Amino acid sequence: MFSIIQAAGWPIWPLIACSVVALALVIERLLQLRVSRVAPPTLIDDVMGVSRTSLPGNDVVVKLADNSVMGTVLAAGLQSVIAEPRITEPALRQSFENAGRLAVHKLERYLNTLGTIAAAAPLLGLLGTVVGMIEIFGAQAPTSGSAANPQALAHGISIALYNTAFGLIVAIPSLMFYRYFRGRVDEFQLALEVAAERMVPHLMRFAVKT
Repeated sequence: MFSIIQAAGWPIWPLIACSVVALALVIERLLQLRVSRVAPPTLIDDVMGVSRTSLPGNDVVVKLADNSVMGTVLAAGLQSVIAEPRITEPALRQSFENAGRLAVHKLERYLNTLGTIAAAAPLLGLLGTVVGMIEIFGAQAPTSGSAANPQALAHGISIALYNTAFGLIVAIPSLMFYRYFRGRVDEFQLALEVAAERMVPHLMRFAVKT
């Protein structure tokens, strides 16, 4: 493996760096985009059950905010009603929307970087191949009337193509995981929106009518 890296030349080193970064991002997102960390299935029912007759205390709200991403959004709504008993429904919806935007931004963290690696890796591989081909043909140019060695030329071309192959090896999994994570974020965003819609009429029962 190390001999292949040496033969591929300096253009392969940016690809190796991209592969390390992509692997780290994939592992990080797999850990962070788990259902238990983002939107536990029973959380909304638990929150509505706890606040069925009265608003929960501040300690419960803080604990809810630390529970998950959805918990942070629901806690923002609860804190708005607790802080402003005369809150209107549009203001409460705006509070949920602001918290939801921050939550989605958090879920999308590093996805642009992963998508950039997926798009750039094949181009870096092609660049490495072009650089290698230039060096090969330059070295194989006839000097003093001697002909180029076809076997050496074919071997050099195969080595130059290592860059393209490695670029695709990095790009294909990166693109697949990028698409997968985008789908997960969309699913979680929908779950957050549904939970907020359920909470708005539930919390408006505690608002003081003006």
